[in-house]
Amino acid sequence: MTRRGMPGSETLRYAIDLAAVQAAAARLAGVAHRTPAATCSTLDALAGRSLFLKCENLQRAGAFKFRGAYNAVASLTPEAAPAGVVTHSSGNHGQALALAARLRGIPAHIVMPAGSARVKVAAVEGYGGRVIECEATLAARESTARRILEETRATFVHPYEEPNVMAGQGTIALELLEQVPDLDAVVAPVGGGGLVSGLAIALRGLAPTVRLFAAEPLGADDAARSMAAGQHVPQTSPKTIADGLRTSLGQNTWPIVRDHVERVLTVSEDEIVAAMRLAWERAKLLIEPSAAVPLAAVLGESFRRETGLRRVAVVLSGGNADLDRLPWA
Repeated sequence: MTRRGMPGSETLRYAIDLAAVQAAAARLAGVAHRTPAATCSTLDALAGRSLFLKCENLQRAGAFKFRGAYNAVASLTPEAAPAGVVTHSSGNHGQALALAARLRGIPAHIVMPAGSARVKVAAVEGYGGRVIECEATLAARESTARRILEETRATFVHPYEEPNVMAGQGTIALELLEQVPDLDAVVAPVGGGGLVSGLAIALRGLAPTVRLFAAEPLGADDAARSMAAGQHVPQTSPKTIADGLRTSLGQNTWPIVRDHVERVLTVSEDEIVAAMRLAWERAKLLIEPSAAVPLAAVLGESFRRETGLRRVAVVLSGGNADLDRLPWA
């Protein structure tokens, strides 16, 4: 996709366009769940507006990641597919890719950092994926994945930089536009940026007046710092219970976030825990900490001051919570 800025500016090229998102939707039809946009009067009252909770916690493999993972696996050529796929992931992308690979009947090799949530490791293995543990650093994840690629000759599917993954995540926006008439804004969590990038491309192509906000933990706020600096600021040492949001924006996702996200909202760990508990207790939605981040953001005072937002969609990105390590226990 190309985007032309102010007169005299260079033409920007993005990794995906609206056609790629629409093609992903066709591949996912009948395979991915069309998740509901739930409502909760208690949360509406706390937010001061109507919220529509896009329940990707009810998606296959328990997270939005299945959309991108399946789109990537379904896009493999008949020649490349038999060798399988490789990725590195703290959990949700890994288990989504394992399930997508199982559906196509090919191997999945998932590099996971030590300390990954037990429930997510068990899910990868339950879907037939091979788990390879490594040190809990990005360098270790990448070097281990390279070794597995050399051994298997499989295809690497990046958790958020792969264009087919980004396009698959964007299908959430297509559903929201059909489910919620007169939508004013969408708020979604941002880690690597694959979800927000896909949403941005779909919304700008079909509903350019819908405003897009991203939300991230204060302890992993590279997107907010990047937006403030006007250039990509890599994540260094993230500290947050939202394990799915500890990654940095990538070279494919950062330009889209920079150009199409109105603002990045940051929330504290206490706000994440409080929002997660509210979702469980009042909306009866079992979500994980990463999914609670955008909910915490829309309940925060900063977002409450935003005007002109009557109907806001909140993407609840996943529900793979470790029930043995609940943050309020």
